[in-house]
Amino acid sequence: MFFLVAHKRALLFANGEARSPQQLRLQADDYLVAVDGGLRHLRTLGLKPHLLVGDFDSISAQELEECRLEGVEILRYPSQKDQTDLELALVAALGRGYRKIVIAFGLGGRLDHSLGNLALLSRPDCGEAVLRFDDGGMEVFLARGVCRTACQPGDIVSLLAWNGAAYDITTAGLAYPLSGESLQPWQTRGISNLCTGLEFEISCGEGALLVIHQRQGIRGLEDENED
Repeated sequence: MFFLVAHKRALLFANGEARSPQQLRLQADDYLVAVDGGLRHLRTLGLKPHLLVGDFDSISAQELEECRLEGVEILRYPSQKDQTDLELALVAALGRGYRKIVIAFGLGGRLDHSLGNLALLSRPDCGEAVLRFDDGGMEVFLARGVCRTACQPGDIVSLLAWNGAAYDITTAGLAYPLSGESLQPWQTRGISNLCTGLEFEISCGEGALLVIHQRQGIRGLEDENED
């Protein structure tokens, strides 16, 4: 089956913590996906999803029926399954041709869920897709090669070697720069760096870095990372 992508970006609303959902900056043509109980975050913002995915153990029968009556596309899965609702939603977005995907509220709560969700960043089938977590106040993504990200002075940026050692790392726009250096998965050297300007740059010659960018003040979802 082929899908014609009419939206530029898929925005997946997971059922994680949402301290300030109003901080999300939505785009008019976002393709909105409610991941089971993540439906509550869309309702808080007064939004209707285009797609609802999950086994629906976190929403009521009434909420499910309301979505059906609103014309929302529904993908329902059995509770006994090998993938989480979020992974199934990500697969659906990729299958519809989206190559710019944001996961909102995918972190917080149960540690196993948070770690499993972060592991989705490493899916081989993501290919050239730009995938990130973002709750408006914090964004998390994988850096390979060279990437530049908008920021504000005082924003906190942490770098963690992901799925093995990362080599030939050089940074710019951070208070404590790296220059052709390496990070091991068990090292904490990359934790709690600070942005000094309006952009930071990371170059990773080999391997991948998990980038955790904590914004200071209220900012929203933006397409800041152009790999």
